[in-house]
Parts: sequence; C-alpha cells; structure tokens
Amino acid sequence: MQKFTIFDGLVAPLDRANVDTDAIIPKQFLKSIQRTGFGPNLFDEWRYLDHGEPGQDNSHRPLNPDFILNQPRYQGAAILLARKNFGCGSSREHAPWALDQYGFRAVIAPSFADIFFNNCYKNGLLPIVLPEAQIDRLFDEVRAFPGFRLVIDLPLQTVSTTGGAATYSFEIGEFRKYCLLNGLDDIGLTLRQADKIRAFEERHLSQQPWLANTI
Repeated sequence: MQKFTIFDGLVAPLDRANVDTDAIIPKQFLKSIQRTGFGPNLFDEWRYLDHGEPGQDNSHRPLNPDFILNQPRYQGAAILLARKNFGCGSSREHAPWALDQYGFRAVIAPSFADIFFNNCYKNGLLPIVLPEAQIDRLFDEVRAFPGFRLVIDLPLQTVSTTGGAATYSFEIGEFRKYCLLNGLDDIGLTLRQADKIRAFEERHLSQQPWLANTI
C-alpha cells in the first residue's frame, strides 16, 4: 500500500449527496476477479454516454461532456470533494479500488458511509471529514479558481489551500494514521510478524511432526 504523508493535489468537485457505491463502480464490473483495472470505470454511468461492460475498450466510448471528471480543468485531479453520506449503498471494496486506481489519494466530505469509510483506510485512500460550512467554502473556491489545489498534511492532520491562506483540521484515529503513514494494509501488518509466524510454525511442527503429513 502506498504511504500517505504530505500530498499536494488538484481538486475535483462532485456536488452530489448520497453517492452510492453502485455509482462509484457499477455492479457489472464486480465480475472481475482481479484487484486492478477499475480506474477507467470509476463513475462509469456518469462518465460515459453508453453502457459499459468489463473488458470493454473505454478509449472509444462516448464521454459525457457534462460530467465533472470529463472537463479539461479537472484532468489529473487527485483529491475528490464531495457531499454528505459519500459511499453509501452496498459494501463493495471495489469502490475505493476504483477511486485509487483512477488517481485519487483522498476524498473530502461532510460524512461517509461506515463500511466505505473503513474500506478506504484498508486501501490507502484517505477519507477526510470536514464540517459542511468548510465543505461549502471549498466548493465555492474550486469553482472560482481553475487549477485549485489543496495540501493534505497527514502528520499535522490539516488540509490547506495553496500558500496556506486557509487551513482546516481533521480527525483520524492513531492506528489508522500509523498505517497510512507507513503504507501498511492488513497484509502488510501481518508480514511485520513474519519471523514470529515462521518460528511458531517450526516449533509447532517440531512438537507435533505428524501434522506435516496431513492433507
């Protein structure tokens, strides 16, 4: 998992509340048994004018010019600004996969659905909760200033406008913060104990050698 420390990114505003996981990554793309390749189908039903299917060549599909991520000024955006209850709906881990693989490192919103919120941390995507008044101000600024960027400082737990004209603080649990700063998902945390695991297995088999011959 990629480490998250201090990140400076272009902001894209998704001015919709209650964005559910079926909108983030439609159900037909869950057929894939891979954990990669979901980025081109992020917000598929909103980004494209036709119906998408897994394995389709997206480079020839008609784009919806009204959708925010298709507008030239937001190309390369890596911070998504959203409204309340982002990530509601079914509990699919594919949703943070798709956001991450599109290129987003963080989502800022007034609130998130619980399962999506937890899945973000497990996949290196930082969900930041800010008060609605601050979110409203950020929406106004990102619309008013093309190329609007934010700097997210995870060690200090702050979100700042370029140049530091405005700074907002956010909360995050210490364990989640530790994992993001060190790029550790559940597997990474387990592998930190690899020596202890191997020692246990060797000791276990030496005491009960017949287990090595069981199927």
